[in-house]
Amino acid sequence: MGYTKFISIDNVSLQQIDSEAELIPLLTPEDEEEMNNESLPETLPILPLRNTVLFPGVVIPITAGRDKSINLIKDANNGSKVIGVVSQKDEETENPKVKDINSLGTVAQILRVLKMPDGNTTVIIQGKKRFEIAEVLTENPYMTATIREASEERQGQDSHEFLAIIESIKELALRIIRDNPNIPSEASFAIKNIQSNSFLINFVSSNLNLTVKEKQELLEIGNLKERALATLKYMNVELQRLELRNDIQLKVRSDMDQQQREYFLHQQMKTIQEELGGVSYDEEIDEMRERANSKKWGKKVGEHFDRELAKIQRMNPQVAEYSIQRNYLDLFLDLPWNEYSKDKFDLKRAQKILDRDHYGLEDVKRRIIEYLAVLKLRNDMKSPILCLYGPPGVGKTSLGKSVAEALGREYVRMSLGGLRDEAEIRGHRKTYIGAMPGRIVQSIKKAGTSNPVFILDEIDKLANSHQGDPSSAMLEVLDPEQNNEFYDNFLEMGYDLSKVMFIATANNLSTIQPALRDRMEIINVTGYIIEEKVEIAKRHLLPKQLKEHGLKSKDLKIGMTQLEKIVEGYTRESGVRNLDKQLAKMIRYAAKSIATEEEYDIKVSNSDIEKVLGPARLERDKYENNDVAGVVTGLAWTSVGGDILFIESILSKGKGNLNITGNLGKVMKESATIAMEYIKSNCERFGIDSDIFGKYNVHIHVPEGATPKDGPSAGITMLTSLVSLFTQKRVKKSLAMTGEITLRGKVLPVGGIKEKILAAKRARIKEIILCKDNEKDILEIKQDYLKGLKFHYATNMHEVIDMAITSKKVKDAKKL
Repeated sequence: MGYTKFISIDNVSLQQIDSEAELIPLLTPEDEEEMNNESLPETLPILPLRNTVLFPGVVIPITAGRDKSINLIKDANNGSKVIGVVSQKDEETENPKVKDINSLGTVAQILRVLKMPDGNTTVIIQGKKRFEIAEVLTENPYMTATIREASEERQGQDSHEFLAIIESIKELALRIIRDNPNIPSEASFAIKNIQSNSFLINFVSSNLNLTVKEKQELLEIGNLKERALATLKYMNVELQRLELRNDIQLKVRSDMDQQQREYFLHQQMKTIQEELGGVSYDEEIDEMRERANSKKWGKKVGEHFDRELAKIQRMNPQVAEYSIQRNYLDLFLDLPWNEYSKDKFDLKRAQKILDRDHYGLEDVKRRIIEYLAVLKLRNDMKSPILCLYGPPGVGKTSLGKSVAEALGREYVRMSLGGLRDEAEIRGHRKTYIGAMPGRIVQSIKKAGTSNPVFILDEIDKLANSHQGDPSSAMLEVLDPEQNNEFYDNFLEMGYDLSKVMFIATANNLSTIQPALRDRMEIINVTGYIIEEKVEIAKRHLLPKQLKEHGLKSKDLKIGMTQLEKIVEGYTRESGVRNLDKQLAKMIRYAAKSIATEEEYDIKVSNSDIEKVLGPARLERDKYENNDVAGVVTGLAWTSVGGDILFIESILSKGKGNLNITGNLGKVMKESATIAMEYIKSNCERFGIDSDIFGKYNVHIHVPEGATPKDGPSAGITMLTSLVSLFTQKRVKKSLAMTGEITLRGKVLPVGGIKEKILAAKRARIKEIILCKDNEKDILEIKQDYLKGLKFHYATNMHEVIDMAITSKKVKDAKKL
């Protein structure tokens, strides 16, 4: 049921009846009896209605706009005021004919005609009786027809069943009025005051929310009881629909109220922000859209961004996900999609920059220049992935800056030391609060271009934990076949890293995952010889420290001799980091003297060095004499470069036991056992009495017991030490050796040759014994490093003993 409506004959116009209009009373039983006794005229003008059906006794307003309708109403109002009202079969029909109207309608009485300001005519009519069109007489100027009354069966109106139906109709009508907010509550008074049962049925049928076809079907039902049942059926359907709608509204009302409250508060905040000069959320989104128009990303990335931007527009700015989504879009806009810096292909300039910043490191420089040369010839070459491997302090990390300057690219550095969470590489999924992209993507964002020089510092110190394996995550980053679509969990898109030049640094290759090591081009950056360190100190370290301490070159001068003294006496490393610290001490001393206005020598002397740095502490690294039997110099590799070590052995009265000390590992102890057993097996060849082995205990010691030592490379050194001990003969002066031995007396090659040679030079060794197979390693070393050294190559221990042991007895030799 709905409002009482003005029903337009031409085009329905829903207008409330004017409040000042005269009240039209409801039909009483007496009025109904009088109306039923009225006789119908033989002919009537026929008024077609577009979208409603008139029921007997019901009063409705209609608005007429068609000329035919206006003429019909005008003539009828001037005459008998009685017309025939029928409904159209199709309300879209503008000029209905006989076939376009229903044959059964209602005779109507014109109660009032009102001329409206818009030119239309409003008519209030009341239904009288049902009729059927017998024959249409005319269609112009309007339709007229002969009619006959449609009889209505009213038997059994006093039966209990009929009365129960009427009561149900009343009850349902009141419930519908109560549940439907569109029906005024006054309508319930009209329902309660209706006394005629037939009028009640017609009144309710007229006001039900039904189609014209359904109302016409109700009108055509001749039996009043059946019409009442059909009306009750439609009322039940409408009531169920209302109850369902009200239930749904009740459920969503609280949510809607909360959303409206939040929306209202948001609008207030937006207004306050604008008053304070801040940027509103809408302006932020518009700004993002403008920035997106200037990006160089591809179609796929652009579509993804548009989807994510549409998502944030649908979000309430007060929810937590809004800030995550905004950070996500900000990252998207900040990343340099397809933005590349232009490479500088001046190879001579690049070589000058590399030589200017770093002394030595020829292999690395050559590889960079080769890459530049190929890139110059073929512009779309994938960047190489280099791994600079060597001891600390040799310039691996700082080399990256020089490479970036030489190429004309941006420089970014990422330290991997101690990294144990895979999310640091790949990022977190943005569903988490506080989610961030991985450090790879963050560094690219910081660089501002998609082809920077990217330093992966300390890649050998990646750690594993329950949070994943970062070294496995690095596999995708450092694979040229995969990193053109590097997937970051936060970004949720593939990002092209193929143009990035990755340079990794490492001190120890053994801790790098094999699959990761296989993806990188390994370049060995070895330590510096003394001459190189002195040159580096003069060219780079001293000027840098003077500048950092606010001094000029004229304030302090350190000569080459003094620099060499600092290198030899106060540093013990392959790199120059400690040398840098010692120079800083010297400069601080001068800075203090200048600040306190004390006198000091601008030109530093050896005594000045000892005064500031103290006595030389590392002289023990130098070669010791060969006056004692059983003391031999060996060469060792450490994580900080090469070093020398001394193998000492002595005899004491006993039963032939072998004791080994010096914090040695299992492999090194096994080397001592092999050496001892080999000597016992070949004692005659070495001129050793076999009875000695049962009379004396042998003790082998490697000094610096606090330092762990292991590896097979001291094998020939231990054997030489034992032969010298048993024969009491001197070992050749200024000699060092390295190599592994077998039970058959074979000498096997070892690694770390270059570091060991540098350590030998620092200790002022003159001759070195190596395995014959290590000769190829010597050939790869720069000749400057080999200057002043003589190499002997051996394949078995007899050759080693022949080269190492002299015929002279040691001082105070024991009689065995």
